[in-house]
Amino acid sequence: MAEDVLSRYPLGREADAVRTPGGLRLAELTLDDARVTPEELRATPETLALQAEIAEESGRAALAANLRRAAELAAIPQDVVLAIYTALRPRRSTAAELEKWAANLEQDGAVATAAFVREAAHVYAERGLLA
Repeated sequence: MAEDVLSRYPLGREADAVRTPGGLRLAELTLDDARVTPEELRATPETLALQAEIAEESGRAALAANLRRAAELAAIPQDVVLAIYTALRPRRSTAAELEKWAANLEQDGAVATAAFVREAAHVYAERGLLA
């Protein structure tokens, strides 16, 4: 790993690099703080994007791609993410249904995840795994 990558990891060492969805800095978090709800402990798109940059810089392209998709999905409601996960299971969806999910993701700014869904639809079609 390059020296500059090591200096950026872990992200929590940088005072303002990581914040909660509500904007709290890591140094402000305590277990007895009423402001700290389960939602405040979720990774933010910004933090995941920073982690993706570090993964990319360290030569871990697949991990970086996964973290970029995670950054996109962090902004999508959990029930929608679970519905997409279910739709991506083999023989659960038609090509048209997966394309609709991809279009919706693209519309919500999740371009890399939309491409992933389209790639899955293509592979499923080749392997006979569509509904």
